[in-house]
Amino acid sequence: MHVLLLEDERMLQEAIREYLNETGYQVDAYEDGKEAYEAIREKSYDLFIFDINTPGINGLNLLERLQKEKIQVPTIFISAITEIEQISRAYELGCYDYLKKPFHLKELTLHIERLIKIAELSASSRVVISPMYSYDLQRRKLIFDGQDQAFSQRQAQIIDLFASNLGKIVDFEMLRYYVWENAPIDNATIRAEVHRIRQALKEDLIESIKGVGYRMRKQ
Repeated sequence: MHVLLLEDERMLQEAIREYLNETGYQVDAYEDGKEAYEAIREKSYDLFIFDINTPGINGLNLLERLQKEKIQVPTIFISAITEIEQISRAYELGCYDYLKKPFHLKELTLHIERLIKIAELSASSRVVISPMYSYDLQRRKLIFDGQDQAFSQRQAQIIDLFASNLGKIVDFEMLRYYVWENAPIDNATIRAEVHRIRQALKEDLIESIKGVGYRMRKQ
């Protein structure tokens, strides 16, 4: 795992870097937020560990900038700050965890391990449909570029059926049974609902199988 550490206290920075290296992590450490930002633009990282009060760009502003640029990497904040406003802002910006200084280095690795488990669980429940689209089987949400896309309840049920059978044909009888609870509706009603979904999608994901049904294709 490749970690970027932003911490301007040199002794603490070195202690964290050495400890994480010894436990199997590859760590790039920076004191200045601007330097950290440039490194992030050039390299790929699996985890960020940010202090809040750092020169150049502080940790909160750095995470905000990265979020705007769609650079979304799990982030842990480490800071002596106790103001609830600062901590709240960190979570609002998308940080996964917050560790108050001083802390034991083993405590930091426990937080990292917990974060890895959360990320693995999330990944295992997600179906990749295209470079921009994925489907979360656990939450039953279609995701475009990291954001949930909203649909009506019935449309969401149709998408769930398609995504759960990615690459397979979903015929009209399956749709009638699972979405309309076997109500005696005609195929034209089903086609109209699927048509509304296709209009809302930002990519052409659903293929019509003439006279049979539909198939959601992996791009």
